[in-house]
Amino acid sequence: MAINEQEKSEKKEIKIPSIITVKDFAAKLELPVSEVILKLMMNGVAATINEKIDFETASIIADDFGFETILKREEKEEKKKDISKNQKTKKSKSKSVSRPPVVAILGHVDHGKTTLLDKIRQTNVVAQEKGGITQHISSYQVKKNEKIITFLDTPGHAAFAAIRERGVILTDIAVLVIAADDGVKPQTIETIKYCREKQVPIIVAINKIDKPEADVLKVKKELSKQEIAVEGWGGKTVAVEISAKTGKGIDELLEMILLVADMESLSADPKASAIGIVIESRLDSKRGSLAAILVSDGTLKTGDFLKIGEVFGKIKRLEDFNGNEIKKAGPSTPVTVIGLNKCPQAGDYFEIVKDKKEALSKISEIASREKIFSVNSSITEKIKQKSKTEKIKKVNIVLKVDTKGSLEAILGALNNIKSEEVALNILKAEIGNISESDIKTARAVQAEIIGFNVSIDSFLQKLAVAEGVKIKNYDVIYKLIDEIKKSTSELLEPEIIRQDLGTLEVIAVFKTGKFNPAHQMEMIVGAKVLSGKITKKSLLDIYRNEEKIGQGKISELQLEKNKVEEIKEGQNAGINFKGDVKIELKDKLKAYLVEEKKREL
Repeated sequence: MAINEQEKSEKKEIKIPSIITVKDFAAKLELPVSEVILKLMMNGVAATINEKIDFETASIIADDFGFETILKREEKEEKKKDISKNQKTKKSKSKSVSRPPVVAILGHVDHGKTTLLDKIRQTNVVAQEKGGITQHISSYQVKKNEKIITFLDTPGHAAFAAIRERGVILTDIAVLVIAADDGVKPQTIETIKYCREKQVPIIVAINKIDKPEADVLKVKKELSKQEIAVEGWGGKTVAVEISAKTGKGIDELLEMILLVADMESLSADPKASAIGIVIESRLDSKRGSLAAILVSDGTLKTGDFLKIGEVFGKIKRLEDFNGNEIKKAGPSTPVTVIGLNKCPQAGDYFEIVKDKKEALSKISEIASREKIFSVNSSITEKIKQKSKTEKIKKVNIVLKVDTKGSLEAILGALNNIKSEEVALNILKAEIGNISESDIKTARAVQAEIIGFNVSIDSFLQKLAVAEGVKIKNYDVIYKLIDEIKKSTSELLEPEIIRQDLGTLEVIAVFKTGKFNPAHQMEMIVGAKVLSGKITKKSLLDIYRNEEKIGQGKISELQLEKNKVEEIKEGQNAGINFKGDVKIELKDKLKAYLVEEKKREL
């Protein structure tokens, strides 16, 4: 039932030395370092990227990833003498017990992911969401057959690719929701790719089967093109037909989740020191920094001291997914932590430390600088470097958002707005409500303040008006991105489209004036339309002996002494001309129109 069951049965071999750094080990496995670190933490080893692990520890981790380790030949004999070295760093399997599965609800936007979870929980999440899309990772727990299942709901919009990938990393089982009336879409394919890379078992939930236009066979056929063969179609991937709206098939889906979980033999040690990962974080004006985390192993308790990247703090309060205070949280449990010194980065791993002193000792100078969220972010630095060598129009922005997950998604989307002529200058990119400092920063460089799901009090609103600072606040991410793209596009020079109309030959020069103050020659000439036509709004290129010598425009057009708007081929035109050259007999006049077309990024 796993997505690549065959690969698991045919383990790949890797050769490693007796001692190897986590970074080099991840490279051997061809996996992200973050995944290897998480797997180590789940096995009781809190190792950083440059720390070394022994062969036995590496073997256990490699086995979890579907690899078989082989000790490099020259080290085998020496290794036999010390086969049990560093055993204390490994998790004691005898203490492991079964844990709840962590299930991610994934799929294309508007295919019913949140509606499904809503039906499972019997709540009304969808009605609360802006624009009808999930904009953060949300986590919940439900009970089925006296067993707990932890669910993660992830965004489907294209801007949230990084959050969806993080959701896959967090999960044991992926429920891939596909609308029966819409089929396999870009985010569906992207999700399949993530699951395949992370070796996450998939259960397909074919949703909206209650709709008249539903086509389940089409969905299964499209899945087969993505190498997902469902049961009954020559494969082992479970596919359940459901209606999140009516509830049909949901009990069967939950049964399948528990069945796959049993086959995966999920386990953890609730007595171990807690480890896990940050799902999301945000700044609350009353309660401070809040972090939604998922406990992967061990038990987290009120009073524990956490270190998360550069963030640390003693847990003052733990809340379950309903906001109720709890004293402890075991494996596979999502909780909100209150008591951190600031908001941690979504996707960072947490560990228990003794106190602030130990936390600070583990935080390096490099880790203490979050480049993606700093004022001098890479996107802004590129603009500054380019501005030194060429003129480039800039849209100055102060960005304030509700959570770090949102900030990550928005910055990722804005980084795709690229142009050689116009660029975004992101002066600040922070979480939290709009402040007086933001208004002062925006005023100093004539920037707009762009907010996402944040607030501003009435005093600051009046201050912004007084300072001439525009504030735009959004609650749907794609509207924010579209608006910024539109504002940036407005600074682009328009595209000039030339439409050639016709060619004329000068047959008479009736009047020649002097150059006027605008340095233009004013003339009245007669010309025959050789081909095409000429209109009153035409511009003219002047040619003599097939060489362009000047240009001008028409102030008046006459046919047989009557003012007209257009003269066609074969007719003679009287032209009041203004231009930068003196026209002579037999000169050729090429008439054309110019249209300015707005460009978009």
